[in-house]
Amino acid sequence: METATVVVAPAPVAIAQPPQHKLMELKPSFPAVAKPSPARKAKPAKKKLAGGCGGYVLEDVPHLTDYLPELKSYPNPLQDHPAYSVVKQYFVNPDDTVAKKIVVHKSSARGTHFRRAGPRQRVYFQPDEVTAAIVTCGGLCPGLNTVIRELVCGLHDMYGVTSIYGIEGGYKGFYARNTVELTPRSVNDIHKRGGTVLGTSRGGQDTAKIVDSIQDRGVNQVYIIGGDGTQKGAASIHEEVQRRGLKCAVVGVPKTIDNDIAVIDKSFGFDTAVEEAQRAINAAHVEAESAENGIGVVKLMGRNSGFIAMYATLASRDVDCCLIPESPFYLEGKGGLLEFVEKRLRDNGHMVIVVAEGAGQDLIAKSMNFADTHDASGNKVLLDVGLWLSHKIKEHFKKKPSFPITLKYIDPTYMIRAVPSNASDNVYCTLLAHSALHGAMAGYTGFTVAPVNGRHAYIPFYRITEKQNKVVITDRMWARVLCSTNQPCFLTHEDVEGAGLDEEEPQIPLVEGENALVRNPSMCNGNGHLCNGAA
Repeated sequence: METATVVVAPAPVAIAQPPQHKLMELKPSFPAVAKPSPARKAKPAKKKLAGGCGGYVLEDVPHLTDYLPELKSYPNPLQDHPAYSVVKQYFVNPDDTVAKKIVVHKSSARGTHFRRAGPRQRVYFQPDEVTAAIVTCGGLCPGLNTVIRELVCGLHDMYGVTSIYGIEGGYKGFYARNTVELTPRSVNDIHKRGGTVLGTSRGGQDTAKIVDSIQDRGVNQVYIIGGDGTQKGAASIHEEVQRRGLKCAVVGVPKTIDNDIAVIDKSFGFDTAVEEAQRAINAAHVEAESAENGIGVVKLMGRNSGFIAMYATLASRDVDCCLIPESPFYLEGKGGLLEFVEKRLRDNGHMVIVVAEGAGQDLIAKSMNFADTHDASGNKVLLDVGLWLSHKIKEHFKKKPSFPITLKYIDPTYMIRAVPSNASDNVYCTLLAHSALHGAMAGYTGFTVAPVNGRHAYIPFYRITEKQNKVVITDRMWARVLCSTNQPCFLTHEDVEGAGLDEEEPQIPLVEGENALVRNPSMCNGNGHLCNGAA
């Protein structure tokens, strides 16, 4: 899970072997352009909301015309593209939105919606005026190279854009590193490799310097691939771009192997991570099953969210106990983990434990008197729960000389995130990239793109950075894990009550002022009353 390392932006304003690219020094990398005239004073930031009848709310994303109202639009070149000649409907209906919540009662309000992603009939960039930049930030994740490839190929093949550059080394590469010229030929095979051909970094960056570089080089589309900390940085860049009045679309593609980004269905690379985790679990099961009282302990990624551990456990069916950050556990005493381990060994003769890296951190810190420290991104440095747990189990059974055990500890975390994406994630990354570039060409900005309930949507930056996605331990999915492993839940009544409070959906303030709902004429009938939900 990434942590913000740039100034958090206010809510959006209303209305492996690298390819043989040509390395270019930063200054000559982009065409020189005259600096635009000084930007007008920015309006106070506010969420862009529109309302309809029945409790319908559209959380819209900014558009370049919100602060550059005189921008010209052009027919979308896709209408003449031979690949789209058989498509019955080229373009997304401008009134299409995607519901955040799809399971409702007949008396429920219609609730929050997001603008549907996809190509629009009019675009606000001509191909020869586009200079696009792509940057990857934060930790590695399967699928990064696929997103880069599909952004480049999509811009070139669908819209005829030829000026596309990669920013090396994360955010600070905008002003401190070389850039790479990207073409369909140069990125053709990169999806077959893990990591990112552009490199990445964590840590602080200077938003003003980034936007200076964007402005100086004439970049007018920026595609930012990263987790929630990276998306907060993207929101800050968008706000500065808007403050200066630049015609530049800032677009985010959410990335986190932990699947901990809120609102969206899942993040790319997650399916690959779960699939790769099976290899480690299978190895642990073989080791455990082959030894007397064998125990296999597998540590998987999951700093604050245990989705990889949970889904890998369900997929494997060989796991006897799954420990995640969201579900507290304890070692000693009646109903504790050590008692369960001993019982399972007596019953089955072996067992496999899967633990997410963020599980049990409070227990470890107490036992070791360890003070919190943080890395360059501001993430809390985690202690190795796998090693600690293995030590505690061995220590427990040393007190029982008549009960010898054999314990094997497997930590595949960095192996999992460094692999290329699988077929499912490759398709998903393609759809993400295409949705992102369609939005940028249509003039939308200050958004991230991802599926919500199976439909790709444009989501305001603030929506995916205000809260983490976590396993709901009072939900049926976690109950399925407990049924699969037959482990104790370890939860007290207070734990369950606290989990219920965490799961409550934050309410959008529908009040006069900064977040007031905007009456959308397209939603009204002839009498001016809000009548339908199209927005």
